[in-house]
Amino acid sequence: MDVALPLQGETEELHETAPRSHLVNRLNDQAGTAPAARLCELRQAARGRIVFTTSFGIEDQALTHLILSEALEIDLVTIDTGRLFPSTYKLWAKTERRYGVRIRSVHPREDALEDLISRFGADGFYRSKEARLSCCDVRKVKPLARALKGAEAWVTGLRADQSLERESVPLAQWDDRHCLIKFSPLFDWTRAQVEEFCAAEGVPINELHTQGYPSIGCEPCTRAIEAGENERAGRWWWERDEAKECGLHLDRTGKLVRSKAA
Repeated sequence: MDVALPLQGETEELHETAPRSHLVNRLNDQAGTAPAARLCELRQAARGRIVFTTSFGIEDQALTHLILSEALEIDLVTIDTGRLFPSTYKLWAKTERRYGVRIRSVHPREDALEDLISRFGADGFYRSKEARLSCCDVRKVKPLARALKGAEAWVTGLRADQSLERESVPLAQWDDRHCLIKFSPLFDWTRAQVEEFCAAEGVPINELHTQGYPSIGCEPCTRAIEAGENERAGRWWWERDEAKECGLHLDRTGKLVRSKAA
């Protein structure tokens, strides 16, 4: 009886997918443990380079503290868009002094930035969704791709209760856009838990968090929120679309990356 054998490319994909799925499942088995244990398991399970991208928000500050307290071999990287709040740069320097580290920065390409501004103007993102997404792409998405190149895993500060769009965020998932494991150690924590942890551990946080800014991005694109608004309502507040993201956590189709089979 003839047996249909997989083509060479299909065979390679089968061999690649099985370990990937096993690793994602193994990491998700840690969902009942504390964030520090989750990070330790990730470092033990992943053989390659792990990158943690921090924007110096309160979740990222908590993760920085955990990573450095556990002395984990995880690269700390930030994307400097060139439009961050002065308080964010201040916190960046304070964090480096507090923990005795250097946090590597990745910047937009100069030629891409020049082209962006020549097309839309310095603040063209206020006038159209296309311009705003183009700005995020040049200043954040493209630099992120460079920061993650060659990494096996990416640690993020995503939490499921940050917005309706993020409510299904898991601990671990396969990110096919960057071809790595995306890991969110605080996925099941509330805002209050993060705040309590940072207060108890003396973790430095952005002064804007006490001024009505739960989510802090670029200065022109972030405002304080009002009572009853969700944490991310102050981001790109002039846009009517409720599903607002900069593109860092979107898949190849433009949708938020959600849990799915590896």
